[in-house]
Amino acid sequence: QVQLVESGGGLVQAGGSLRLSCAASGSGFSLYNIGWYRQAPGKQRELVATFTSGGSTDYADSVKGRFTISRDNAKNAAYLQMNSLKPEDTAVYYCNAHRWPGYNDWGQGTQVTVSA
Repeated sequence: QVQLVESGGGLVQAGGSLRLSCAASGSGFSLYNIGWYRQAPGKQRELVATFTSGGSTDYADSVKGRFTISRDNAKNAAYLQMNSLKPEDTAVYYCNAHRWPGYNDWGQGTQVTVSA
């Protein structure tokens, strides 16, 4: 099991950039698949980007070409670089770490607000 703490959220104008960080404590971080999710007010939580333990990445269509997920296993950290931000990117962003056999951990979230 890992404990996750997100940081880096804030208020930014449309077209700006933010870099979110996810710091993990606990053992075996490199074995975890990492995901960044977001939840806007009144909407369901949605998957934004993933970085598997094997090194594969994937993105929601809405953020492809604008967001980049990365991880540094030596630092027990994951990141989400967000460029060309849009007002519709406004949400609470959550870091998730999961792996077999049933480990599934969440951070507390960090607010991202993009003004028009």
